Amino acid sequence: MALILFLLFLITPLVEIAVFIEVGTLIGLWPTLAVVVLTAIAGAALWRAQGLSTWARAQAALNQGEVPIREIGDGAFLLVAGALLLTPGLVTDAIGFLLLVPPVRRSLAVLIYRYLRARMDVHVARPQSDRPGPHGGPTIEGQAEERDN
Repeated sequence: MALILFLLFLITPLVEIAVFIEVGTLIGLWPTLAVVVLTAIAGAALWRAQGLSTWARAQAALNQGEVPIREIGDGAFLLVAGALLLTPGLVTDAIGFLLLVPPVRRSLAVLIYRYLRARMDVHVARPQSDRPGPHGGPTIEGQAEERDN
């Protein structure tokens, strides 16, 4: 993992410099700098709007007693998108904008889930007793402590 991060931090600036040179050659220095600034501004605005929307959906799920798993995943992708959009560069901006597209995030989430599931062991705890509990299911023994708030 350390090697991958090292290569990422080495290769990213080199790719960005090469793209800056090529785009600068095609459209000129000032238009290239304007594109970088405008994509950062537009990206930050989109990032903020989607972040607030994701936060609202997470709050709604929590209020309904549900775990906001999709919203947590979206939030993680939006965090990466924000970092990429605030990093000066055209390639990082393009990747950041891609992460703002919900179907792209969903596809990446599925790929990451499949990757992790293929490499992890899942162990499910089973109840020790087959005695039916008060609601017809198995009895799971444990301890409880009552606290005054």
